[in-house]
Amino acid sequence: MLRILLSILLASAGAGVAQAQLSRRVVPNNPPVAAAPPSLTPAEADVWPFPEPDPKTWWDDPWPRASDAADPLGGRRLPRGDRLAGIDNGVDASTYRLWGLMPLQWEVLYPGEMILEVWVRPATSVRQSVVRVVVRRDGRAFVEARAGLACCEADIGRRIGFDAELPAAAAPGFLALRTHPMWQAPRMVQVKEGGATEGVCVNGVGYDVILLVPGRSRSLHRACQDAEIGQAADALEPTLRAALGHDPRFDVLYPGGINYGLDRKAYQDLIAQGGSLRPDPNGRAQPPGAEPAPRPEPPITPPAPAVAPPGPPSRP
Repeated sequence: MLRILLSILLASAGAGVAQAQLSRRVVPNNPPVAAAPPSLTPAEADVWPFPEPDPKTWWDDPWPRASDAADPLGGRRLPRGDRLAGIDNGVDASTYRLWGLMPLQWEVLYPGEMILEVWVRPATSVRQSVVRVVVRRDGRAFVEARAGLACCEADIGRRIGFDAELPAAAAPGFLALRTHPMWQAPRMVQVKEGGATEGVCVNGVGYDVILLVPGRSRSLHRACQDAEIGQAADALEPTLRAALGHDPRFDVLYPGGINYGLDRKAYQDLIAQGGSLRPDPNGRAQPPGAEPAPRPEPPITPPAPAVAPPGPPSRP
């Protein structure tokens, strides 16, 4: 009799557990959150349905650590006796922070690591973008990309950005670019062809390409002329392609994809025909952080009063 009673009790307990599991499956894990009540302050509504943070502990409360993709070189200290490389691309630290990037001047690289950075500035648009590829000594590579409207506001208007880890096979291709001959060229150049220097370009796209390795930095400014851009095509293509496919709002800035084949051929033809890229004695390119001043709105001219058409001649 005792054994029968124990069997009944165990069966009842098992049925209860099964019923509880079934109930948990039916109840949704994330019930919909009701809209914030209109009586809340803007600060409270911004964090609804969570409570507003305590102002007294706001500055001291621990924050989540940034992921490797968001800060690949975070938490490093400069080794004793080492010095950071000087950056000659004309972008100061405050401009990097405006774009939501760690300033290049502060990045600490260990032996075998590198950063390759590209700024893209169209001459006829304020839609600018910057892409940074970081390769660490553990063989992992990351891309950090930003885009926005760089004009006429106190910040980067409509700024978007993302940080992602690249496939493992990407690192060797970027590391091979550290010894590319392009880094031996002057930062600013002129196209010299047929005994004459080509005129100044007023339209097109300007590129700033920066290489940072431990203790050394090189920067190239290439704009407008196909041969100029073609010299840096081997760095432009893989860097910008690494930023595609992560955010459609970024991809729309490059509707035709990334292909500098024509620019590369223009540079190769220039060299084959005896031309060259000479240092530009008067070249003083604006740094990527320099924005054009907003133009004043044209004055509003009131429309001229309408003139009534002449009527039929009056009869005497």
